[in-house]
Amino acid sequence: MIAVLFPGQGAQTPGMLAPWLDIPEVAAQLRALSEATDVDLLAHGTTSDADTIRDTAVAQPLLVAAGLATARALLGSTTPGLVAGHSVGELGAAALAGVIDDAEAMRLVSVRAQAMAAAAAGSDPTSMAAVLGGVEEDVLERLEQLGLTPANMNGGGQIVAAGATAAIEALAADPPARARVIPLQVAGAFHTSYMQPAVSALSEATASAAPRDPETTLLTNADGSAVTSGADALARIVAQVANPVRWDLCQARMLDLGVTAIIEVAPGGVLTGLAKRSLKGVPAVALKTPDDLPAARDLLEQHA
Repeated sequence: MIAVLFPGQGAQTPGMLAPWLDIPEVAAQLRALSEATDVDLLAHGTTSDADTIRDTAVAQPLLVAAGLATARALLGSTTPGLVAGHSVGELGAAALAGVIDDAEAMRLVSVRAQAMAAAAAGSDPTSMAAVLGGVEEDVLERLEQLGLTPANMNGGGQIVAAGATAAIEALAADPPARARVIPLQVAGAFHTSYMQPAVSALSEATASAAPRDPETTLLTNADGSAVTSGADALARIVAQVANPVRWDLCQARMLDLGVTAIIEVAPGGVLTGLAKRSLKGVPAVALKTPDDLPAARDLLEQHA
């Protein structure tokens, strides 16, 4: 079984769409997706600098569009055995699984991005930091001491902490034993209670959607389980905005379900990097440029 994965915020890089525009069908898809949102995806994906695309309102639509356009170019009419997305990547995964169409995914990600940016701006200063290494119990205890949330449990010895900026600074100054703390350049404490206003906005936006049940196995960030109802999939995506991402459990479920290969859609690299530790021995291809398509197609043929 092959799994197709959609990366989350932080995976974006300047110029990441530029090489993909040389493929006519990808360029056409990106133009269509850009029209479904108020963000100029082509400009931001080719000429905008790192600071510009770090903006939550830009980064999230850009990532979902890149993932969907490259997934469609790779798969055509093929349906993968399993689909999952990290954080905002869940919207791309839901579209690929047939729960919503691509235009609906872009509408919802635009609402999500703007609402999360507004929630971050409307709260006390908050931030996030990656905690690498250390003993998991020690790390979680230290976060609890500081009033921080383990917002992303990514597996492979990586936990992303989120909360008040002062607490993140205290964590960096005095990290858990044998752990490194890397502050992240983000607008706020995503996947924590600080994002509750964004949950309300996204919930209202999904009220007009007409979700369908997934056409393939679709995992949820909530607990790594497979969702079988389209309505439940959307409800979980809404709730996830203010709750921790359990990517560690998603990876564990992939192993339980017999995933034998992984393809991470553009801008690939982050999730395949995590898989090297948590899914050892499972071959993986990250779509970074069109040059990666042949290897991904070979993997599809071998693990169909």
